[in-house]
Amino acid sequence: MNDRLKALADAGVSIWLDDLSRERIDSGNLKTLIDENSVTGVTTNPSIFQAAIGAGGAYNELISKLAADGQGVDEVIFALTTDDVRDACDIFAPVAAATKDDGRVSIEVEPTLANDTEATIASAKALWAAVDRPNALIKIPGTVEGLPAITEVIGAGISVNVTLIFSTPRYREVMDAYLAGLEKAKEAGIDLSTIRSVASFFVSRVDTEIDARLEKIGTDEALGLRGKAAIANARLAYAAFEEVHASPRWKALADAGANAQRPLWASTGVKNPDYPDTLYVADLVVADTVNTMPEKTLLAFGDHGEVKGDQVSGKGEEAQAVFDQLAAVGVDLDDVFTVLETEGVDKFKASWTDLQKTVADALAQA
Repeated sequence: MNDRLKALADAGVSIWLDDLSRERIDSGNLKTLIDENSVTGVTTNPSIFQAAIGAGGAYNELISKLAADGQGVDEVIFALTTDDVRDACDIFAPVAAATKDDGRVSIEVEPTLANDTEATIASAKALWAAVDRPNALIKIPGTVEGLPAITEVIGAGISVNVTLIFSTPRYREVMDAYLAGLEKAKEAGIDLSTIRSVASFFVSRVDTEIDARLEKIGTDEALGLRGKAAIANARLAYAAFEEVHASPRWKALADAGANAQRPLWASTGVKNPDYPDTLYVADLVVADTVNTMPEKTLLAFGDHGEVKGDQVSGKGEEAQAVFDQLAAVGVDLDDVFTVLETEGVDKFKASWTDLQKTVADALAQA
């Protein structure tokens, strides 16, 4: 067992791998990561599946079978990805049984539906039925159109990973959508203890966008704020999480058996090589959160990461001071978050197109 990663897990951070492939499943690599690196969950997205399917022959046999059955590109994508997630759920089933909230595997609704509420709901229900495992999580973007979909899907008893959250105001709306869904599920007589949710708050992209704006401003004061926004943003999000989960509304749901929607730190691979490669892990340690990492970041923390105790609780005022300074030097934070969400949706859509092309090429060769 890796001592550094175990220390991170012992600090209350659930370590989830941001990657999945048939090769990881069949080779036993995923089970090894659970046993030796304290990994307790997996997140996926179309880019991850595109890389996995395009990387080698692990999917060839199934693709050939599906091609012979006359399945089209989207049907093949659905079959391949739900098969991988179902099998990963089975591998994580002992973790799910042994823990309250872990052992979860996430699969995303089709990204082209990010601005279509009804289609998102239908996609989420179809994925949940196909995977057919209680430890799955259906990823729904935290867009304006995604919010009512979250409520509807949670209200149907389906566990959800809300993705593409960048700002605290939107995160508050996501939490409200989750609580509304729980209230709807309660009215329908669904056992609230069976529903799980995480809220995926993107981290590194915030620094990438804001650092570029600070460099354009170019003053010493502006340049001195580089690399501070993303951590501050996550700390403000956690303060909002604590506030909402101290409310009478939440307490009533918790008394009825509901599980908290844990904050999940996503996009934690460092994009600026000048920053420590474990920055978005070490500086976001706090109990009852998830950090989903690409393997490179996971291994980096296992090699030289340090757990220095809770780095998030009680830092809301300090984080707000960073945001006040950003505004003072001329960073339009509302515009930052609008740009990040728009770009995030566009990137997810582009990755879906890439996945479709990869599968179409594979079908043509089958």
